[in-house]
Formats: sequence, C-alpha cells, structure tokens
Amino acid sequence: MTPKIKVVKNGPYIIYGRVPLAKQTISMDSTGHSYGWLEGEKYPSMETYALCRCGHSKKLPFCDGTHSIANFDGMETASRKPYLEQAKRIHGPTVDLTDAEELCAAARFCDRAGGIWKLTKQSDKPEARKIAEDQARNCPSGRLVLWDKQGKVIEPEFKPSIVVVEDPQENMEGPIWVRGGIPIESVDGYIYETRNRVALCRCGKSSNKPFCDGSHCE
Repeated sequence: MTPKIKVVKNGPYIIYGRVPLAKQTISMDSTGHSYGWLEGEKYPSMETYALCRCGHSKKLPFCDGTHSIANFDGMETASRKPYLEQAKRIHGPTVDLTDAEELCAAARFCDRAGGIWKLTKQSDKPEARKIAEDQARNCPSGRLVLWDKQGKVIEPEFKPSIVVVEDPQENMEGPIWVRGGIPIESVDGYIYETRNRVALCRCGKSSNKPFCDGSHCE
C-alpha cells in the first residue's frame, strides 16, 4: 500500500502503507539553542496505525479513542495554497530563503548564530551559509526552505517516515514530523500539497490544523 495519512473528522490521523515511526529529541548546543536531532525509540512496523491528534490519549503517540469523550474539535483551518504562495522570499548573495511563518512549529533551529534570516543575507561567507543550510534542513515544519541561485531547493533527503518530536528544553512533546513526501488527505478528501517535510499538530490546540503552529509551547 502506498504511504498516506488520512485526517479523521474530530479524530486521529490514520497512517497507511507501513510508514516507519520513531521518536527523536531536539538537542541543544552549549548556548541552549536547538542544534540537531537525537535518535530515540523506534516503534514496531505496522501496515496501518492511528496517531492521536487531540492530545488526550493515554497511549501516546497512538489514538485510544479519547477524542470521542474530550469534545475534540479537529476542524481543519489550514490554507490550501501551495507553500510558495504562502511564503515570503528573503534574498541573499548566494542563496534565497522562503519563509511561510504560519507553518512554524516552534522548534527554534532558526535562532542560532543570529538567525537564519541574517545568515541568508550573509551567505557569501561560507560559515554563515553552512549554518543557514543546517538550520533550514532541521526545520521540521518546512516553514523555512533555502534555494540556490539556480532555483534548486536545498533539502535533506528523507524516505517516507514519521517522527514523534520530543522537546526537553520546553519540557513537552512537539509535533508529528512527516518526512519524505507522504500525501495528507483532509476530512473532505482534499490532498494537501505533498512536501518533503511538514509538522502535524498532536496537542489539539493549533489554529492551523492539521498543521502545527507552535501552540504546544504556550
């Protein structure tokens, strides 16, 4: 079965196609900035499984049906415009940055070394460009994307996979990190733009459902 994610009305995400599922933890550098990812638990392979999106399951990250008694409102409110129509473009000397702020999942990789926006404008300096590329690649939501001056996207290579994000700095669980171009189907059958990386809400609080908007940090 081809990998796919189906959003259930006021219910979970149903994952089809034996998509690998694992935990990863945001790691920090000596200054306390998000720096990289630590590999964590890998869940047993399953052809189909359901992930909680209300935030109340007792069997996280899996759904246990609690949404039905928690009065969870899972109405999807995210824009259906393609990413590039949502994003602003910041021009630098060797790379450009596109930034769709509404997709921010508050993972904070973009803050180190003065921020990716500043680094993009300093990208003629090799170290600044390297850090900017690292920050963009680590952004789980795909809010931030770097492009070279030939228009080629600078992206990590992901196979279809799902990561449950853990955020010890904020002492909480982060979003569901969907990687490798897995299609996401809305309640009404609409297929969101398929992207290399997106972050889905799993706390139930996002104002940009089904995508994470960082509300888990509030």
